[in-house]
Amino acid sequence: MITIKRLDQTEAQALISGARSKAREIGVPMCIAITDESGNLLAFERMDGGKVTSITIAIDKAFTAAGAKKATADYGASSQPGEPAYGINSAIGGRLMTVAGGLPVVVDGEVVGGIGVSSGTPAQDTECAQAGIEFFRHGS
Repeated sequence: MITIKRLDQTEAQALISGARSKAREIGVPMCIAITDESGNLLAFERMDGGKVTSITIAIDKAFTAAGAKKATADYGASSQPGEPAYGINSAIGGRLMTVAGGLPVVVDGEVVGGIGVSSGTPAQDTECAQAGIEFFRHGS
């Protein structure tokens, strides 16, 4: 039997809250997605003004971060022509994201979920995702 650690709704909302606060601070309305450890959607928020095209992107960033157990940005360089993971972005029906803004949520060394943020630049998306994780961990 396997015991799985998984985010609950309160924790998912904390991740969204932290990301939302950072998005407001930088003035970029975001789409924010939270998945469980398997990449299944737990919670989602499209802030007023968040791009409609970013809905699916945020969800897929969270999916990738949780499922691959690493940041989506890590695929960026390795998925370029001539690199070892070239073409990986077309894997899993095109859901695997290679753009920054998706981070795994790790508790006690174990991936328990993913956060994906989209609507800004890759750096802004990552900044908001990291703020979500920091709020989840520390409450501020």
